[in-house]
Amino acid sequence: MDSINKSEVARLLQQLEQECEALHRGLYGLASVVAHEIIRHRYQALGDYADELAKHVGQEQARDILVTTYSEKVR
Repeated sequence: MDSINKSEVARLLQQLEQECEALHRGLYGLASVVAHEIIRHRYQALGDYADELAKHVGQEQARDILVTTYSEKVR
């Protein structure tokens, strides 16, 4: 994997983590009465980032990264 792909993968991983953290705050934080539309948007963004990540690391690895990141940051 060349340095451009590595930096893109790193950026996508960071975006996944940030979306998961925001989702966790929305679901469990002080603002737990977040509108369903906002939560739906966060889940959609996670899927979009995972799709982009899959272009660089493959579908299976992208799914594993998403599940791991979600488990660590949201639950």
